[in-house]
Amino acid sequence: MGIWFERPTLEQLRAMQAATLVEHLGMLVTEVGDDYLRGTMPVDSRTRQPSGLLHGGASVALAESLGSLGAVWCVDRSRYTCVGQEINANHLRAAREGFVTGTARPFHLGSRSHVWGIEIRDEAERLVCVSRITMAVLERAPA
Repeated sequence: MGIWFERPTLEQLRAMQAATLVEHLGMLVTEVGDDYLRGTMPVDSRTRQPSGLLHGGASVALAESLGSLGAVWCVDRSRYTCVGQEINANHLRAAREGFVTGTARPFHLGSRSHVWGIEIRDEAERLVCVSRITMAVLERAPA
């Protein structure tokens, strides 16, 4: 059994990212599984810090983007929206080039909050960053 209220397509997810930070940093959602969302981000001039390493903030942006996208598709989007409340990250290994891939899975899908875990790995499948985001589930105002 999957986690999705409505299982998103890659086209729907990519359309939501147009003209946002996600697009600017070159992030791309690549896979929707039964219980996860996966996406990539380049390690290039947009995402590196001055010393040439992947910027920790870019890793957090990837984690938050995947967790947030995942959360909004786990609720009835006509009645609810999801917003980030808290995020943390542990940076475990440097990345200097290529792509990193993030995989977001929920730890908790409640009626008022979600908690998602995101693992970010380099092209050799080495763990670069682990992150956790808490999302508030908010009822939309009546139209």
